[in-house]
Amino acid sequence: MTSNLRLLRICGHCGEEFTARTTVTKFCSQLCGSRAYKQRARKSAAKRSDRETESRISAPLTALQAQDFLSVDDACILLGVSRWTIGRAVKSGKLRASRLGRRILIRRLDVDQLFPC
Repeated sequence: MTSNLRLLRICGHCGEEFTARTTVTKFCSQLCGSRAYKQRARKSAAKRSDRETESRISAPLTALQAQDFLSVDDACILLGVSRWTIGRAVKSGKLRASRLGRRILIRRLDVDQLFPC
């Protein structure tokens, strides 16, 4: 179906003026349309990747926040400090810890009291 309309438009991708034959034309050529589509697809993929990465980072933290007892490594991840910092806090008595065999367990309540938010 041909159209007798001749509308002056600006390309949504390159910004050049062109004559459109329909009211819904957004791009001056097939090439600009393809490039704009590819650009939208890249942005969409980047956003999806960012959301996935963010969920992978926050998933261990939410799992750790639900536990009543933490290992030294878990406490390090939760607080964002090193093993040495946790060790110094335990040794100085600021943080109570219990030994269960070779493992050192720290109560979540003690961690919350040590670093009040």
